[in-house]
Amino acid sequence: MVKLTYIAADGGRTEIQAEAGDNVMHAAIAHDVDGIVGECGGSMMCATCHCYVDDEWAARTGERHDGEDDMLECAASELRPTSRLSCQIKLTDDLDGLVIHLPEAQI
Repeated sequence: MVKLTYIAADGGRTEIQAEAGDNVMHAAIAHDVDGIVGECGGSMMCATCHCYVDDEWAARTGERHDGEDDMLECAASELRPTSRLSCQIKLTDDLDGLVIHLPEAQI
């Protein structure tokens, strides 16, 4: 199991356990984490799963995938250097303890 912490724009924290191999978006939806919508179901066709990877974890989650920048341009909240589509961050044992910050709005 991989531990994740989601931090809402208001500072509220939600900690969950998810399976390695899943992605950050699916884990959030499965655990009713407010702030991740995922309208397209993870097919990288929207930006409603926009998140900010905590600075300490950014290098471990890797670079944005091809096409991810294009979708992030449609995000409802400001883009930051650590902006990612949470559907594109695959959970691995190396990401145990990952911290994800959520934007103020998704749509």
